[in-house]
Amino acid sequence: VRDLCPLKQILHQEGDNTLIFEARFESGNLQKVVKINEFEYQLTLRTDLYTSRHTQWYYFQVSNTQAGMPYRFTIVNFTKRNSLYKRGLRPLLHSEADAKKHNVGWRRTGSEIKYYKNNAGQGGCQYFSLTWTFQFPHDRDTCYFAYCYPYTYSNLQEYLVAISKDPVKSKSCKIHALCHSLAGNIVYLLTITNPPKSVKGTKRKAVILTARVHPGETNSSWIMKGFLDYILGDSGKAQLLRDNFVFKVVPMLNPDGVIVGNHRCSLTGQDLNRKYRSNVKKCYPSIWYTRNMIKRVMGERDVFLYCDIHGHNRKQNVFMYGCERKQQAKAPYVHPHVFPLLLSKSCPDKFSFPDCHFRVRKSKEGTGRVVMWKMGINNSYTLEAS
Repeated sequence: VRDLCPLKQILHQEGDNTLIFEARFESGNLQKVVKINEFEYQLTLRTDLYTSRHTQWYYFQVSNTQAGMPYRFTIVNFTKRNSLYKRGLRPLLHSEADAKKHNVGWRRTGSEIKYYKNNAGQGGCQYFSLTWTFQFPHDRDTCYFAYCYPYTYSNLQEYLVAISKDPVKSKSCKIHALCHSLAGNIVYLLTITNPPKSVKGTKRKAVILTARVHPGETNSSWIMKGFLDYILGDSGKAQLLRDNFVFKVVPMLNPDGVIVGNHRCSLTGQDLNRKYRSNVKKCYPSIWYTRNMIKRVMGERDVFLYCDIHGHNRKQNVFMYGCERKQQAKAPYVHPHVFPLLLSKSCPDKFSFPDCHFRVRKSKEGTGRVVMWKMGINNSYTLEAS
């Protein structure tokens, strides 16, 4: 693709109002567009690389726009039967003109939004369509559409560079390369704690946080960024946490999938959050090294909490999945309901305890949450955000 000049330079003529689509950029995903009539377009998403599935994440650019005209877009190859688009979710739009003139970023857009089963399908797989009507805000603007607020690998790198250059934050946050991904991208590991005040200091417990194992769940990166902003801030509570805990953070477990615009998989076409029991270091380096890092930490100190951050595309609210034994330990603080219950008490408008579940299903036995729990971390969770 790099050596070919984009088609728009050849095909596009003055006075032609056809929209120009592009998705060959970081995290972009769009495979094909068919113009149905002057203001109606049918879009097909690219599946995750080396799979025939997982069409959910979309992120593409549109230029040569006309303001105020009622455009209709229909994405025709979703594979999920149900969607939050049936419950009020709307696509995201970013206008370069609005960003420049009015400092307006991503915003929800669209009316007449419908998500429905269509007549298409492939290899026994049923397809679903998402359709919406909207108006571009400006003539000859360049706009972007996305499934959720994008957060690219480059965004993460810029954020980490800013931390490393900050004289205060860099004292309590050390940034290491945990390993390299299959495509040679660095998987970062952050160690966050205040320097000990005395040589003797009591042994701090560890908290382990990971995110973005599924590339299309970009909200997990925004939650991780919110956590890092907070824990590296100068509030009294952040100081207290850094005095009492060592935080081990892997902010992006699947950088390759993020870069190529996958929704769920790595470059091997595999769901990395089912590979925590695997010993194949070569195929799943970020998972192998994360599990080993956690084993090493467990040998040095108590691990108080493990949490892997995700996005959920069918359920509302923020909630947790935990693990529960039939005979629960006597100590109350290791009961898996306690931490989510405290979260719901401290932010009831954001976190929903009734949506939490604590079952361990057979299909989830290779997930980070279950494997870490079986390794001996009682407070082991997946955090899900709508």
